[in-house]
Amino acid sequence: MTAAAVAAVSPLLTRLAAERATGALFRERGTLFLEDGRVVHAESPATPGLDVLLTTGGGLTPERWTDAVNQAGARRQVARFLVDSGGLAGGELEICHLAAIFDAAFFALSPGSGPSRFRRGATHWIGSVRSVPAAAVERETCRRRELLDAVWPYPLLDTSPVVPRPAAPGQTVTARQRILLDRADGVRTPADLAWVLGRPAFHTLLDVRRLAAAGLVETPHAPAPAAAEAPLPDWMTQAQSPDVALLRRLRDALEASL
Repeated sequence: MTAAAVAAVSPLLTRLAAERATGALFRERGTLFLEDGRVVHAESPATPGLDVLLTTGGGLTPERWTDAVNQAGARRQVARFLVDSGGLAGGELEICHLAAIFDAAFFALSPGSGPSRFRRGATHWIGSVRSVPAAAVERETCRRRELLDAVWPYPLLDTSPVVPRPAAPGQTVTARQRILLDRADGVRTPADLAWVLGRPAFHTLLDVRRLAAAGLVETPHAPAPAAAEAPLPDWMTQAQSPDVALLRRLRDALEASL
């Protein structure tokens, strides 16, 4: 992976990191929160948030999460409250938080995500957990893009309903794959499945592409462009041609005799 490819992910993020800026970087598909130029949180509507990763995919109850937000959200210390109150181990929180950062950043920094804007001084109510260098976030974003295409280069899979296919005789399906396939009803997209399973959206995309490569889910293909109609010969388009006029008179005469 070249340095130029990484820098191209978000020139604004690179500049903000160099400035050691603090605030929120807004893009069409997500937001990155910076503190002293490092990424401290990220969120995107395309991926389950930290709350879903902890309550659906982790061991935290929804009631504990709601209580933490109510008790400490205004003070922007939700993360600290969760650990100090005994609702969550610090290690589990850190792992899920890092997963949420890299997951949301993958979508927020995606190509064609629209213009960027930065609100200086903005912070997130989750509070301090762990920061990540902006360059590391950009490198990981590039690596994930390349990984998806290396596994199965069909981006339509990422937004299409996941349609399972029967396994071939003797084909192995892992427990993780089976859980995903059991919830793939031909209507849910990978993003829907990520929310249902409480898993990071990128990991779900990767699982779906691996399943498609193995023939265990359908691979959608873009419709072929409509074939251009062959132009009609000149003799058929020249309405004033004597031959065409003669043919029409013959047709009329035949129809009248029937």
